Amino acid sequence: MTTNIKAIPFNNGTRTVTHYTLKEKTMRFIQHTLTGFFILIVASTAIAKEKKVEQHRDPQAMMEVYKKLATPGEPHKLFASLAGSWTTKTKEWMEPNKPPVESAGSAEMKVLLDGRFLQQDVTGQMMGQPFSGLEIIGYDNLLKRYVTTWMSTMGTGIFMMEGTASADGKTITLKGQHPEPGGGHMTHRAIWKIVDSNTQTFDMYGAHHGGKEMKMMEITYTRMP
Repeated sequence: MTTNIKAIPFNNGTRTVTHYTLKEKTMRFIQHTLTGFFILIVASTAIAKEKKVEQHRDPQAMMEVYKKLATPGEPHKLFASLAGSWTTKTKEWMEPNKPPVESAGSAEMKVLLDGRFLQQDVTGQMMGQPFSGLEIIGYDNLLKRYVTTWMSTMGTGIFMMEGTASADGKTITLKGQHPEPGGGHMTHRAIWKIVDSNTQTFDMYGAHHGGKEMKMMEITYTRMP
């Protein structure tokens, strides 16, 4: 059977009336039912998500989350173990395949804000000139990575690096970049190793404008008696 369409008189005009077959009526019923069911599912999902967001925004629950994130953990215990006075021996490579420039210096390390951060005050020489520097090292519990900031008398910028540690927490790999005069950026990669309670090393590598990476600096820290 086929759909029957008729024109009948209606208010001095004509009106088209469509008569559907049983099969077509059934299909239309199924379509309307499925459409309504789909709308119901979408609406229910949206309501569930909204309730979930409201749960996440519960003040007491959020306070507990922030409290947990603010609590020093295992990475911060490392900072406490490094507090003290250190001597430094530094090697700097100005060009590849050439002998490094060597110098000596010192570093004072102390924890800040109840063990949440480590501050390093460094004095020594860099590129043949006396310099002093200040570094703040932290471990972000939310981001789950180490974050460092470095400032020194060699410039007016703040150099930042981020990275992660090895499984034992004693080798930390950091990466960062800074702008260079004339345009472009220099990328850096640093490897900080805690050899033992009295020895640590810091190796810095760099690449100009996306060029080949080269070793730029090596620092050996030895704890003072």
